[in-house]
Amino acid sequence: MKKIILLVLLCPLFMQAQTNTDSVFIKQLSDEIMKNGRAHDLLRELTKGIGGRLAGSPQFTKAVEWGAVALKAAGADKVILQECMMPNWKRGGKDQASIVGINNKKTVRTLDVVALGNSIGTGGKIITAEVVAVSGFDELEAKKDQLKGKIVYYNNKFNAANIQTFKSYGEAGQYRRNGASRAAKYGAVGVMIRSLTEATDNIPHTGAMAYNDSFPKIPAIALGGYDADYVWELSRTSSFQVSISTNGHFLPDAVGHNVVAELTGSEFPDEFITVGGHLDSWDVNEGAHDDGAGIVQTIEILRTMKALGYKPKRSIHFVLFANEENGLKGGSKYAEEAKAKNEKHLFALESDAGGFTPRGFGFTMSQQQLQKVQTWLPLLKDYGTEWMIMGGGGADIGPLNRLMGTALGGYVPDGQRYFDIHHARSDVFENVNKRELNLGAVNMAALLYLIDKYGL
Repeated sequence: MKKIILLVLLCPLFMQAQTNTDSVFIKQLSDEIMKNGRAHDLLRELTKGIGGRLAGSPQFTKAVEWGAVALKAAGADKVILQECMMPNWKRGGKDQASIVGINNKKTVRTLDVVALGNSIGTGGKIITAEVVAVSGFDELEAKKDQLKGKIVYYNNKFNAANIQTFKSYGEAGQYRRNGASRAAKYGAVGVMIRSLTEATDNIPHTGAMAYNDSFPKIPAIALGGYDADYVWELSRTSSFQVSISTNGHFLPDAVGHNVVAELTGSEFPDEFITVGGHLDSWDVNEGAHDDGAGIVQTIEILRTMKALGYKPKRSIHFVLFANEENGLKGGSKYAEEAKAKNEKHLFALESDAGGFTPRGFGFTMSQQQLQKVQTWLPLLKDYGTEWMIMGGGGADIGPLNRLMGTALGGYVPDGQRYFDIHHARSDVFENVNKRELNLGAVNMAALLYLIDKYGL
């Protein structure tokens, strides 16, 4: 009985000692990243030295080579290139659109537009047609008999009442992805959408769309915010015509690679924890926040662990994924190969929401696992993590959960400014703050350390 009482008395002391040890090491992680971090310098190399990295482009191939060198320099035990086949869509030239007539009177107003990714161009021609403007799919169906030979404009705005901007993006994203085929079903010859943003500028935003093969493949473009407002207001009072010229097309699939670095586990080398982001970006920008930030945070975590002499219990994979933007072939390949090898993947974490100030983490895992993770919140609060909630992950790591049941986490920075630049030409290095970028790496590194040490 005395032994039992003694154990009960000592247990809180042991737990406090462990907490103190973790707190000290997380502070060391933070100090190393904030004082000596290389993430911002690496981001400059990636964005200014290589630029936009569309899957299938020479720039993406250069980024793979750059990533392998950077991971080796950060101290990886090994780096491999994991081959995958990627869709090879090309923009093919300048995207153009103009209002050319209002109420049957000739006029010219150039619109700032960008073709949607994976869209098929106008085939070297200029398409000119009257515009039918709708607020959403319900109004499209109501006007279906008016659409033959017309260009459809979708004016679905972000819901400003949503505090979480990713919710607004998800709601409006259906028009970018499915709007062309929904309009082509009723004979439309082209589609314009309001860009998926609340930015107070006129910069258009691209992003992936998809066709329903049952209907014709028609060109699809996005308008900048000011032009979108003008077109919508014009449609309320006038009939007007727009001319569109785009050049999008596909070439045969291209060879791509995930870049996978490893710190080999000291106790459980056959158990894996993954952290990563996607190396590709759209061609219209430098891909600084999306997802250069996630890439350099991943490399920085590796560098910091090696700098502090940290030897993980489990093997940690640091992955620069291929082709997230318009195919997800890299993430799918990584999970398929892991499953084929019967690997045990305990947890995967992704950073793909920009390099802004930390806010929290979203998880896809059991309730019991979430409760365990939430006990670590006091250790992370000083560094910016305010919450850990159910629901989250990332597109590239999603296949691990679907194929193998791997628990997932998504790093969530402040999202209020993310969609101002997402998929737009304004997503450039100059719009990434060094301290915010580093703080993201601090919080991610701390979470990975805790999961490696205590498991799930």
